[in-house]
Amino acid sequence: MIYTVTFNPSLDYTIRIKNFEVGTLNRTNYEEIRVGGKGVNVSIVLTSLGVENIALGFIAGFTGDQIESGMQQLGCKTEFIRLPQGFSRINIKLQDETETEMNGMGPAVSISECERFMMNIKRLKPGDTLVLSGSIPSSMPQDMYEQILDAVDTDKIRVVVDTSSNLLRRTLAYHPFLIKPNLIELGELFGRSLIDYDDIVGCAKHLQEEGARNVLVSMGSAGAILVTDEGQVFSAPAPSGDLVDSIGAGDAMVAGFLAGYLERNSMVDGFAKGLAAGSATAYKQGLATREEIIAIAQRM
Repeated sequence: MIYTVTFNPSLDYTIRIKNFEVGTLNRTNYEEIRVGGKGVNVSIVLTSLGVENIALGFIAGFTGDQIESGMQQLGCKTEFIRLPQGFSRINIKLQDETETEMNGMGPAVSISECERFMMNIKRLKPGDTLVLSGSIPSSMPQDMYEQILDAVDTDKIRVVVDTSSNLLRRTLAYHPFLIKPNLIELGELFGRSLIDYDDIVGCAKHLQEEGARNVLVSMGSAGAILVTDEGQVFSAPAPSGDLVDSIGAGDAMVAGFLAGYLERNSMVDGFAKGLAAGSATAYKQGLATREEIIAIAQRM
C-alpha cells in the first residue's frame, strides 16, 4: 500500500481578474476550487492511474469536510485525523498579468493529535510506500519527519520525500528510497544556481553520499534527471507542450514515478511515467488524468 502524508491540506481557490486594482471592487471572470496539498495531489494522480493508496494528514471544520469529500469523489481513500477546532486552510491564487498567492495558516495540531498520527504510521508493513510531501505547520514539532522515519524501517518501507531544502536534507540520514527536489531546491541545498548538466548530476550524487538512494530532479521545461542507487543516470527533456499551470506538476511526477516503477520494478518505467505525468499536469489547469498522461507518454 502507498500512504501519502499532507499535514496541512487545503482548498485552492483560483480566480482571474482582468486589470485587478487594489482598494476597489474587482469582479472575477474565472473561478475554480480544487483540493490541494502536495501529498493530496500525489494521491489524486495515483488514484487516476489506478494505483491504490491512502491519504493521511489532518483536516478541520467545513473546509476539511470539503477536502475529504472532494477527494472521495475522485475515488481517493482517506484516513485523515479530524481536529476539534479551526478549519483547514484556504489558499487564494489571483491571476492577472502575474499570479499572486495568499496561503492560509490552517488549524493548530496538538501534541496528542501528533501522537494519534504516529499510531497510524506504525501500522505500515514491509513493502509499503510512504510519501512525505510539503512543509510542516508551525504548530507541529519541526522534526516531525524525523520522528516518522525513526518509527519505520526504511530498509523495508519505501520512503519518498518531496519537501523544502532544509527539511529534505534532515531526512537523508534515514536513507529514503527516493527524494525529488526541483532544480531550485537542489541549488539551495548547495548554495548556488545549477545550470550545467554535470553539476546537477554531481549534486544529486552528493545527496546519495549523504544517504538518499535515488534522486529525481525535476527541471520544468528542461525535463528531469534521475540518478539511481545502482549508478545509472537517466535524463530527458520535457515533451513539447504549452505551459498552462506548473502547480502540482512535481507532485504528479512523484505519482507517475511510483506508478511506473511499481508496475514492473523498473526505474526506466518510473522515470518515463513520472516525466509524462509532470508534463501533462503542467500543460493544463489542474492535475492530469490517466488519459492525458498516456497521451503525453505516447509522444515521448
